[in-house]
Amino acid sequence: MTNPLGSGRIAGEGTDLAFTDPLTGLGNLRRFFDKVDRLIVERADDPAPFAVGILDLDGFKPINDLFGRRAGDDILQQVAMRLRASMDPHSTVARVGADEFAFLCPLVFSEEAARERALMLIEILSAPYDVGDRTARLSASAGCSLFYSGEERTETLVSKAETALYHAKRSGRGKVVVYTREMEEAAKRTTRLEQALRRAVAAGEVEPHFQPIVDLKSRRIIGFETLARWSDRDLGFVPPDVFIPLAEERGIIGPLAQLVLRKATETARHWPDELFLSFNLSPSQLVDQNTAQQVLAILERTGFDPRRLEIEITESGLMTDPASAEKIVDDLRAFGIRVSLDDFGTGQSSLGRLRDFHFDKLKIDRAFVSSILDDKPSEHIIRAILAMCEGLGMEVVAEGIEEEAQARRLIQFGCGGGQGYLFGKPRDADATMGYLRDAYLATAVRRTA
Repeated sequence: MTNPLGSGRIAGEGTDLAFTDPLTGLGNLRRFFDKVDRLIVERADDPAPFAVGILDLDGFKPINDLFGRRAGDDILQQVAMRLRASMDPHSTVARVGADEFAFLCPLVFSEEAARERALMLIEILSAPYDVGDRTARLSASAGCSLFYSGEERTETLVSKAETALYHAKRSGRGKVVVYTREMEEAAKRTTRLEQALRRAVAAGEVEPHFQPIVDLKSRRIIGFETLARWSDRDLGFVPPDVFIPLAEERGIIGPLAQLVLRKATETARHWPDELFLSFNLSPSQLVDQNTAQQVLAILERTGFDPRRLEIEITESGLMTDPASAEKIVDDLRAFGIRVSLDDFGTGQSSLGRLRDFHFDKLKIDRAFVSSILDDKPSEHIIRAILAMCEGLGMEVVAEGIEEEAQARRLIQFGCGGGQGYLFGKPRDADATMGYLRDAYLATAVRRTA
């Protein structure tokens, strides 16, 4: 492909191709690091601030897949031309990844100025791109960091910009985030939390707690959902909505889930045989083809009957890789394990997934249950879900029931199962066994009365 940006020679930067990106003619990562290194040395005695930023093209891969590799290269060259044309005489732009570009602005002295410069670049990149006889649009996200001290190094500045970019992409397309000292402290806290969680998983310190699931009409306990709980000796109690996403993000969720499932099945095998154990699989476990084998190995080790295990998966987890999830679900079902779709109504799956995956049970999300008494749309949605499940031959459990009036309304609509604080909060293994003894004793007393 002819390079419209020239032969690889960069004005004022020499002819060394080792420092040049061959596709765009911009400097590469080595050139960018060299530029930042030189500026840090120049300002060693008088460390005036300057800005470093990284731009990432949002949705470039789908465009590349749609229009083809050659068209993708054309777009990258157009991006490079726009960025280079927008640089003042003192600034530098380089291509540092497949669809990532870095910029260095020596005369940008504040976080607000860095944000404004990055937003201007994003706006420039948002204009249509010519792709043959068609046009394509894409957006970009940016992360920036500022040099404040002569003690900082290029690697540190770029790492901070990458962290800011990560936060920008998490908050949506076309966003800019400037690395702040508060963000640095948050990153340190997250790192400390990650290390503590890794130690806890290795030492077996994460424990299963169990929340009862009941038959709504009789209030008879029919099973328990497993919920992970972690109390660290230094950090104290860490909420699951903090450590579970962290485990997912940092690749700890597999070992964590296996630990909790092993402990949960060791506990549940001592329960009455008619009670099932429900356990959640994370999105990353649904793309790991070793998941089914790992679950079955744990059941064999603990002697827990697979027919008493119910695996819960969410709509968002299902949509990460539907083909992989379907294979894992089929492997589990082949051994008698039941599969439930959790948090129904809040994800992105189509109704066709209910047919394709043959779920045994559906759990209505608490968001609908909490407003069932005073919100007509929620009431109609729950009615529709129950009618659909009846036609599909699926059991239903409503989550988040906290009031007796909610339970009565769900019974009126024909919902079979319920879960929530009305019937019991999550308890550890010993407290759950005591809860079961009390419940079965109360049942026996009623029968003899």
